[in-house]
Amino acid sequence: MKNKFIYLAILAAGFISCEPEFENEVDADYTNGNANFSSYVAVGNSLTAGYMDGTVYKSGQMNSFPNLLAQKFSLVGGGAFTQPSYEEDVNDLGGISGIPGFGTRLVIDASQGRPENLAGTPTITLTPQATAYNNMGVPGAKSFHLLAAGYGNVANLPNANPFYIRHATSATSTVLGDAMSKNPTFFTNWIGANDVLSYATNGGAQADGVTPAVDHNVTGNLDPSTYGSNDITNSTAFGGVYTQIINTLTSNGAKGVVATIPSVTSIPYFTTVPYNALPAEATSSNATAVALYQFLALATGGRIAPLNTAAGTKNPVLIRDEDLTDIGGTIQAIAAGSGNPLLVPNAAALGALYGKARHATANDLMILPSSAVIGQPSATGTAPFNVNGVTLPLANRWVLTSNEKTKVQNAITAYNVAIVSIANSKGLAIADMNAILGQLVTGLRVDSGQVYTANYFNGSATENKVLFSLDGVHPNARGYAVITNEIIKVINQHYGSKMPLYYPSFFQGIHIVATN
Repeated sequence: MKNKFIYLAILAAGFISCEPEFENEVDADYTNGNANFSSYVAVGNSLTAGYMDGTVYKSGQMNSFPNLLAQKFSLVGGGAFTQPSYEEDVNDLGGISGIPGFGTRLVIDASQGRPENLAGTPTITLTPQATAYNNMGVPGAKSFHLLAAGYGNVANLPNANPFYIRHATSATSTVLGDAMSKNPTFFTNWIGANDVLSYATNGGAQADGVTPAVDHNVTGNLDPSTYGSNDITNSTAFGGVYTQIINTLTSNGAKGVVATIPSVTSIPYFTTVPYNALPAEATSSNATAVALYQFLALATGGRIAPLNTAAGTKNPVLIRDEDLTDIGGTIQAIAAGSGNPLLVPNAAALGALYGKARHATANDLMILPSSAVIGQPSATGTAPFNVNGVTLPLANRWVLTSNEKTKVQNAITAYNVAIVSIANSKGLAIADMNAILGQLVTGLRVDSGQVYTANYFNGSATENKVLFSLDGVHPNARGYAVITNEIIKVINQHYGSKMPLYYPSFFQGIHIVATN
């Protein structure tokens, strides 16, 4: 079962790695319109920093959308544009040395047919650069982090951000304050995705992977300093923070572009692994699973159905849904009185395991890393009730349930309403990335006629049409080129400028290495 249902098609495809080719500018009829690009500053999170393939690495950062924008701005009076230095990334591996969870970038290992961290040890360190840059995108930052003093103070780890530690101008500086020190005449602001995305990418769970994270649109808590790392930011609190950010950025007369927050349903991290990932041939050969499901179909009143055993059919993954009513007591009682030698001695354990269990449906989203555990024995489970997604319900962290998905979508909708309203009040341009990335589900056609899709791994037919990197959340270089073009279109329309677009096909797509 391991990863096969996702990655096998990769073996049949190949891709020659190359550096992006930038088209020659031959039309001199360009203009800045009524915008001043002499000091362009970008604020945001990983989407602004040029994060891709699970990290920031030297060659990848060069394709950040702010850096690509700045190259076009240079044609119409744009000034110098700087990004945090990654010169120490001598092997182009990314990651951060000595920080758990900050590994090297992902590549496709063609010999194995799956994404892997590129072999090697990160050479990027937390050595302070103490420099404000034009690109102030900080991976992992939520809206309120841009205003937080000490967010770049190494003494505040793990609450500080290692990416900001590398270039914060002082132990008490703020991301927004450092950005304003560049005296921006023009800015882009794409912040807010992490205010809900960390909840979604962790399946609505806290850091332990089990306990539900909190939606503060439900609690009404307006104090972000009290939030857990995976909680959903209250939309009213978000609006207040966003207003402060925009008021600050425009305080000296700067113009700019804001970007809306995309829906998670368009991101491959949530759309790659199917909810019915269990082939009948594999599950029906597990005699315990077959017998167990027959029992559970009775004990749960149909919440869990018997297995499909017909060849060619698939079974949905068994998941734990924290929003369900716990019927563990009923399951335990029925198991204890069944007379079944497998069920009777395990009655209490069965009640605990399956009291909040159900089969996944098409309305649930399996997160991308779940592909590595579905169908595999759990190291902490007890046989025969230890096969993830089969006899052991997938833990909270592996699936974004339909109820959790609704919480995420409601938050995104509220954030985007706030973003649009605040931007309109200041006369700023709006890049609707929610709409643009949402089109990837059915296919996004760009100006050249090329169609890009969200079919993350669907063989050679779509591999070179994918705009996402291997982490399933962030664009690849080609994707950032498409995003840059969309922002340029908005600037040209809103500010009366005229700047050319990029050819996305000239940019790197998925990174494949022969062996790793």
